[in-house]
Amino acid sequence: MNNQEIRQRLEAMAEAKYKEFSQSLIPGSRPILGVRIPALRNLAKEIAKGDWKTYLDNALDDTFEEVNLQGFVIGYAKADLDTLLPYIARYVRKINDWSLCDGFCATLKIVEKNREEFLRFLETYSHENSEFKQRFVAVMLMDYYLTDEYIDRTLSILDYMKHDGYYRKMGVAWALATAFAKQREKTLAYMQIGENTLDDFTYNKAIQKMRESYRVAKEDKEMLNNMKRKDI
Repeated sequence: MNNQEIRQRLEAMAEAKYKEFSQSLIPGSRPILGVRIPALRNLAKEIAKGDWKTYLDNALDDTFEEVNLQGFVIGYAKADLDTLLPYIARYVRKINDWSLCDGFCATLKIVEKNREEFLRFLETYSHENSEFKQRFVAVMLMDYYLTDEYIDRTLSILDYMKHDGYYRKMGVAWALATAFAKQREKTLAYMQIGENTLDDFTYNKAIQKMRESYRVAKEDKEMLNNMKRKDI
């Protein structure tokens, strides 16, 4: 399929009401057509079965869906990590909203078998002064690195990133809340006074998300409520 054919497929799947809904949820995104994510994923799987490299090398970035489609194709492509890394890096440069970030992260299942190599790749983004590159790091750590082997490094990287953007802060808070559910003792120790350098907003948002989680015990939620930072 060429770009014109892909655009025609997307426009045929678009829904006006879903477009309005998506626009309200994803501020600052590229123009939105209104294609539901399951339909977009199905198209991505179809493209990934063919000449996905030629598609990615020539894909257009005109709409939210056209960029999102690229991320899903990368995730579904049958290739080794070394082949995919240049495409992943190119995609990360295009991320300008939380949805393009988070859906892409959830689709990169190849990381599960290449955690160490990919973590070195991720760490380069943690040093960049970019809101969405740092969110990409936070969400990838949440999705793939909350294991016994990687929890210490994960908490260290989350603590290091300091971009003041809202979506970086929320990404780190979300990752910490998930870490608490999966790695309670180490995350609780990290959240203590003097053990982290989180800004107040990110810290309190992490506490809030921990307390909202169905995976956190009632007793822990009461304890966490008392850990909130005051007067901010």
